Amino acid sequence: MRSIDETMRRAPVIPVVSIGDAEGAPALAAALVAGGLPVIEITLRTPAALPAIEAAAKAQPDAVVGAGTVTNAEELEQVRAAGAQFAVSPGLTESLIAASRDVGLPLLPGVATASEAMRAMEAGFDRLKFFPAESAGGPAGLKGLGGPFPALCFCPTGGVTPENAATYLALDNVVCVGGSWVAPRALIDAGDWAAIERRARAASALSV
Repeated sequence: MRSIDETMRRAPVIPVVSIGDAEGAPALAAALVAGGLPVIEITLRTPAALPAIEAAAKAQPDAVVGAGTVTNAEELEQVRAAGAQFAVSPGLTESLIAASRDVGLPLLPGVATASEAMRAMEAGFDRLKFFPAESAGGPAGLKGLGGPFPALCFCPTGGVTPENAATYLALDNVVCVGGSWVAPRALIDAGDWAAIERRARAASALSV
């Protein structure tokens, strides 16, 4: 299983996906992989999330399928059983720290402040999600964290768009960004895989 750092470095953008019907997951994963974005975060925001993770992981061996919005130990175990290769959380709790060690699934925990970054470091995490990126200070906030925490690397998510993604990616402490613009729910529901592939191709061309 890849480390979270290896996963983050596969592509400049991790599509953050909310899917309502697991039947579309294989085609969605195929479109993203074809567009150059093999790492996919399927969020636990719909009842279809777990079966979608399983379907995408089975159908697309070239995809690195992970689970987003994981907030507790039970969910971490569920996504691991569904075939997720990594998990992303909006924050970090003691129970989630313990579960990540027990389950053995690479975890990208979310932080928004220096104190939260310090807590994550104490727990052994040096690859973090900066969330919600725009409202937590944007590129300037991340740049500010780089001074006291030079060993930390981030994936900013939350308000990242095609217009500001390059600004984030230009920061020394940013490995990749996460965004929902690549595969928005409307295009997924419409089954417009060609449009999603075009968006993925454009996002994959962003430089880190």
